[in-house]
Amino acid sequence: MNQLLQGPYWLEADSDPAHFPDPSYALEEPNGLLAVGGDLSPARLLNAYRQGIFPWYSDDQPILWWSPAPRAVLFPEQLKISRSLQKRLRKKDFSISMDQAFADVMQACSEARHGQDGTWITEEMKQAYLQLHRIGFAHSVEVWQQGQLVGGLYGVSMGKVFFGESMFSRINDASKLALVHLVRQLLVWNFALIDCQVGSAHLSSLGAVAIPREAFLDLLDTHCEPLECHQGHWQYSGEQESGG
Repeated sequence: MNQLLQGPYWLEADSDPAHFPDPSYALEEPNGLLAVGGDLSPARLLNAYRQGIFPWYSDDQPILWWSPAPRAVLFPEQLKISRSLQKRLRKKDFSISMDQAFADVMQACSEARHGQDGTWITEEMKQAYLQLHRIGFAHSVEVWQQGQLVGGLYGVSMGKVFFGESMFSRINDASKLALVHLVRQLLVWNFALIDCQVGSAHLSSLGAVAIPREAFLDLLDTHCEPLECHQGHWQYSGEQESGG
């Protein structure tokens, strides 16, 4: 316990993949840092998400595991769509798919953004999430225009919870279009929650809210079982329109 109180907990690479310290021991500064080390095996990643923990680190760091407080979440039925985004949706000059280009979406999310040298999506992370995708737990949403991939997002699904990881846009609003259509599909499937990890003004404008860590973990206890719900290859049905 003293180690937990003094700093993040060290995970050995060969340790039990289900074992993480209680998220309540996460540091306040940096917010949410809980553990260091371990590996990115599917078993460890799935156990981490189930416990409200996710990896986030750069190439020059060991694997860092986080559980920030408060937690940013989006309840699918509370998605906000601005007038300008509604107008963009009505143009219908794009098409949507799911799980058709997972590796390409991850690659696009990992590319340097304006004002940044790069992102936290390392090659190790790409391979780990590709493996999760192959076994049916990681999913992507793609936005296409004239046959070109112009936006998208990816994340991990467990039970009725989608854990969002990253998104990208190559044209205006493309990542928002991906999120809107993800929400539409999740509503069809009666999903309860989208984990947005850390809040931002951008996420707030779309309806995301901050909730206490304890409340987030309670939601996972309620909605993550069975883990295999909607496991496998996803297809966008487009069966439900989203409110404004």
